[in-house]
Amino acid sequence: MSSRRILITGLASVWGGRLAHQLERDPEVEAVVGIDTADPQHELERTEFVRTAPDPGPLARIIRAAAIDTVVETTLVPDARSASSGKGRGIDLKRMSGLLEAAGRAGVSKVVVKSSAEYYGSGRDAPAFFTEDLPPLRRHRTPAQRDLERAERALGDWAAEYPQATVTVLRCACPVGGGLRTPQLALLALPVVPGILGFDPRWQFVHEDDIVGVLAHAVTRRMPGAYNVAGDGVLALSEVASLLGKGMLPVLPPWGTLFTAAQIRRLGVPVPVALLRELRYGRGRDNRKLKVSEYLLRYTSREAVLKLRAQQRLRPLLGSGPPDGYRYEPEVEEFLRRSPSVRPLRHEATSSTSSPEPNGADGYGSLTEGELLEVIPSLETGAMRRLRDHEAAGFARPAVLEEIDHQLELRGSIEGA
Repeated sequence: MSSRRILITGLASVWGGRLAHQLERDPEVEAVVGIDTADPQHELERTEFVRTAPDPGPLARIIRAAAIDTVVETTLVPDARSASSGKGRGIDLKRMSGLLEAAGRAGVSKVVVKSSAEYYGSGRDAPAFFTEDLPPLRRHRTPAQRDLERAERALGDWAAEYPQATVTVLRCACPVGGGLRTPQLALLALPVVPGILGFDPRWQFVHEDDIVGVLAHAVTRRMPGAYNVAGDGVLALSEVASLLGKGMLPVLPPWGTLFTAAQIRRLGVPVPVALLRELRYGRGRDNRKLKVSEYLLRYTSREAVLKLRAQQRLRPLLGSGPPDGYRYEPEVEEFLRRSPSVRPLRHEATSSTSSPEPNGADGYGSLTEGELLEVIPSLETGAMRRLRDHEAAGFARPAVLEEIDHQLELRGSIEGA
């Protein structure tokens, strides 16, 4: 396969940054260029950052100048790190139109778009599992769902106009990850998970590693059309609460949408209309088409929730700030990338920063050794070092410390190569 040259829109988003980080390690990817109007939040090695909005003129010039063959749009749905304030809007159709116009002008061969399974809607007349060829539900459509439908229609029209190009749409289920913030995860972070009286809806999840993995997979494969990105299996909301070690309390009234929303907001949870419908009916998605494309999902819905359980208990210790405390500074990046004085350095396995006294009050003590071994590889490097300090100062379990040291050594080898 020939080398790929990739442009990522939304490099400052959690998905854009993580995708760039993964593509940097792929030897078949020759170049990665990212655009955004905000600073990147992830430390990147060879990704070139251009601060610009996706206006057709400048974007087409960038694509042609860098000989880009694949464009990846990661921000059609608002970044999960800064999810909707509760109105369920934020889908920028003008941005999508500008991106497609630029891609057409520059003659790219592939467009990959991260969309959402919210496209289908949720209701009592929904099928057990939505397949990609099923139309969205027409009753009680939210503004965000209508915008998603318009965006996908625009992508279909563009694909018909440029048949030589491949257009891939990834309809992602509810994402699960330690650093993500969505209304669904805010609800599940409460000490007791509230539910609507008389309803125990079906929920389906996808781990953040799988979202990034599928985006990278779509870059290197020919995958025309739409694909459901969701872990195997669905879980009743009561099962989700149980897996998180919490109770479910069905105290919300089944009538009066505005009243119900007001009760949830009192708990500090943003309430888009789609969340209220998910609390009643839930939704399932058929992921067989994705599997046919030869992507192997790393986590089932159940496994994703179990990882969330561990991450919720680690959060008081590790915090939820930017990855590794990274801050983009143009002059520093230019020096690190261009100066002949810079030599590759291996990271030390431990950090000199102080760590809190070990105890079980923050939930860390309730994690089993197996749960920690499962979640360690998904942590950012800085968080992993803080975890090692905390573990060494208190529990000092050899298997946990050995796994952290192994992961840090592996990352040091990759970054120092």
